[in-house]
Amino acid sequence: MTQAIAPRAAATTTGGVAFRVRALLLLLLAVIGAVLAGAAPASAHAALTGSDPQQGAVVGRAPTQVSLTFSEKVAMSDDSVRVLDPKGKRVDTGKATDLGGTTYGVKLHSGLPDGTFTVTYQVVSADSHPVSGAFTFSVGAPSQTSVALSDPAVGGGVVGALYGVGRYVSYAGFILLVGGAAFVLACWQRGAGVRPVQRLVVSGWLALTGATLALLLLRGSYVGSGKVGDIFDLTLLGQVLQTKAGAALVSRLLLLAAGALFIAVLFGAYARRDEVDATDATDEGTASGRSDASDKGGVDADAEKRDLTFGLAIGGAVVAAGLAASWAMAEHASTGIQAGLAMPVDVLHLLAVAVWLGGLSALLVALFRAPTETQIDAAAVRRFSRLAFGSVTVLAATGIYQSWRQVGSLSALTGTWYGQLLLIKIGLVAVLVGIAWISRRWTAQLSEAPQAKALAKAGAKAGAGTGTTAGTTAGATALAELRTKQPTKVPANSRDSSSGGSVSRTADSRDSNSGHSNSRDSHSADSRRAAQLARQQTAVATARQKRLRDADPARAGLRRSVLAEAGVAVVLLAVTTVLTSTEPGRTEEAAKQATSSSSQRSGPLSLKLPFDTGGQDGKGTAEVTLAPARVGGNEMHVYVERPNGKAFDIPEVKVAFTLKAKKIGPLPVTPDRIATGHWSAIGVQIPMAGDWEIAVTVRTSDIDQTTVTKNAKIG
Repeated sequence: MTQAIAPRAAATTTGGVAFRVRALLLLLLAVIGAVLAGAAPASAHAALTGSDPQQGAVVGRAPTQVSLTFSEKVAMSDDSVRVLDPKGKRVDTGKATDLGGTTYGVKLHSGLPDGTFTVTYQVVSADSHPVSGAFTFSVGAPSQTSVALSDPAVGGGVVGALYGVGRYVSYAGFILLVGGAAFVLACWQRGAGVRPVQRLVVSGWLALTGATLALLLLRGSYVGSGKVGDIFDLTLLGQVLQTKAGAALVSRLLLLAAGALFIAVLFGAYARRDEVDATDATDEGTASGRSDASDKGGVDADAEKRDLTFGLAIGGAVVAAGLAASWAMAEHASTGIQAGLAMPVDVLHLLAVAVWLGGLSALLVALFRAPTETQIDAAAVRRFSRLAFGSVTVLAATGIYQSWRQVGSLSALTGTWYGQLLLIKIGLVAVLVGIAWISRRWTAQLSEAPQAKALAKAGAKAGAGTGTTAGTTAGATALAELRTKQPTKVPANSRDSSSGGSVSRTADSRDSNSGHSNSRDSHSADSRRAAQLARQQTAVATARQKRLRDADPARAGLRRSVLAEAGVAVVLLAVTTVLTSTEPGRTEEAAKQATSSSSQRSGPLSLKLPFDTGGQDGKGTAEVTLAPARVGGNEMHVYVERPNGKAFDIPEVKVAFTLKAKKIGPLPVTPDRIATGHWSAIGVQIPMAGDWEIAVTVRTSDIDQTTVTKNAKIG
């Protein structure tokens, strides 16, 4: 009866654990599927805030160049900006130049015909995300054009989806690698010898390494053509290696090589030393006494183990910080305001996430997959609870700063996709913290591991009859048996060997073939019975492990709450991955404001600034006109008149533009004298839209000079 029931019990046990693990995997696949289903071209983190000529503008004569202004610095190649005539033929020289600030331009060929021209651009923002778009302008009058304006595939399509999956897997691998190793060193050092924990950390390393290699191959096509065939283009790979993103990925691979050495030591020499220490402790428990030499040897071994733990902790921390920095130096934190502070804060944020969620994954594996003889003890769980609390504190502090830096305003928090994703992430973190609070309550109720209780009882019973030393010996012996006990297989045909030999010795030669056949059949049947017996013994052992695991209700409750935490963490990681590829709310609002300001202005800017240099004949008015008063190139005229309205011929006039809000300028302009009281300058560059201060310096004699200022909206 026992043999018939035991397999069912074991199947129920194994099925329950497998069901939970399958449910978690299905949740992971569902989240990835949702990300892939909604995969669109990656949101740009640099926005086009202005151009010259502007979108839809009609100019009287063909410009000599086209300029584009972005919200931040971008990286350009020779074909980043293309200008096409109405027939679709390129009319630009092909080489984009940096005009200063965040403005870039490309020269046009001379003798362009009238009609509608199309400008396309494809660049990479400072935080490594692709940016693309197109607009039109007309010379003389609008016309038909053969160029079709369509959404570029840069950052989208199959390559974009693969790149998104690679980013998700790389984050997940980093969390499992760093968090799992931190859990072993800081909370459960005996876990270094537990195979499921080892597989978890090694899986994290493999996932991060594989994803990094995939991202390196995908990068060229991701920011370029978006074609699957370009993934293995070695020319594109060479170009990627020269970029900031490529350097970050290569640095990550080099750090992962050091991480492989760290894992080898952690699960090699360190784990073996822990096993030796445990064996020595058992042997000492069964001995009647110890010598002074053995005491000294034990102290030296403990000191050596502490030194090894300290060395692994320092080396692991350096590798983990370097891996986190490979993200910080190439993504959001590397651009925008306070980049010097944002990058170390981002490193701390990533490390806190890894220690919390990666440690949670290791705890989940320890609770569900660790063998009965190496069940995690209550003290280790409590240590992780304290470590997780510290990680959440760091996570909250760094997250608040990052949110302010990337969002900047309440309207951006609620009115942009980045802000809405951030609210979803905050909600998921709140749910995760709530479940973690439940886990902490279960942790407070944890007692020692069930098998330890059983061993203590065995020792107590033995001690009652034979003394304390015998009780200790009994407990230690039981522990050794539990650690070494394995299901034994019954040798095939062992029970019938003598009878089979007797029959074969007395068989007639004419029945020898039949005898061999019967022997083979008997051997096959015995093998099947032995295999069935071995399976039953394994099932009984598994059922015994299940009973020991479930002996503590608090431990069962902790397993359920930790499993729920892991499920929420999977979704949280997916939201975080999407968030890192979304345009920050602050940048999106700034781009909208700049575009709105540009579209509201029409016609040239004209300012009149009265002046008085203080000397004889030193009063007058300087009129400054700027056309078209937009971002990019402008034509400026300065007219100086006396108080009676007549032209005033003075020795010198200078103009300077300053955008104090962005700490740009002063940008000096020295106009050329055209006629009496008239100065002019062509190609005056305004790098971005905003409230500019225009300062006019007027000198009426060798010693009489003054500067007058006025603010005006430009762009």
